[in-house]
Amino acid sequence: MLDKVVINSISICDYIFYGESTLLSKTGIHALRAVMVLSQLAEGAYAGAGCIARKIGAPQNYLGKLLQQLSKDGILISQKGLGGGFRLARNPNQITLFDVIDPIEDISRWSGCILGKNKCSEDNPCSIHHQWKVVRETYLNFLNETTVAELVKDTELVGKVE
Repeated sequence: MLDKVVINSISICDYIFYGESTLLSKTGIHALRAVMVLSQLAEGAYAGAGCIARKIGAPQNYLGKLLQQLSKDGILISQKGLGGGFRLARNPNQITLFDVIDPIEDISRWSGCILGKNKCSEDNPCSIHHQWKVVRETYLNFLNETTVAELVKDTELVGKVE
């Protein structure tokens, strides 16, 4: 099943958005959904954590901390005070899934052996090294090549922020 999920990008989206993910944590899914909602804001507009939390079905305090982290990572801009909240730091066409997910999931650490062996390499592979390499590279390519704008296109999962 993992091969199907990773190699077929449509299946990955199904798993990301319908809560059956084995590839992303709940926090990663909430981050993606929040960024999708923010991508639909008018230019220069901000949305509060409470509004976004209601839209994606996440606890407000938890989401507020997650959004602050995404701000520190340069994905979002936060503004305090009346009329403040969060917005995307860049155009959704310029934000990849990797940009959103890696600070949370630390996917870039996936360079090591999936079995945790210290001496696994191309020259000294473990029993599943070559299969994992294909899966890892396919998944990372998907995350690096897919933008937030592509996720939002034709998606009815999230609506406009009011």
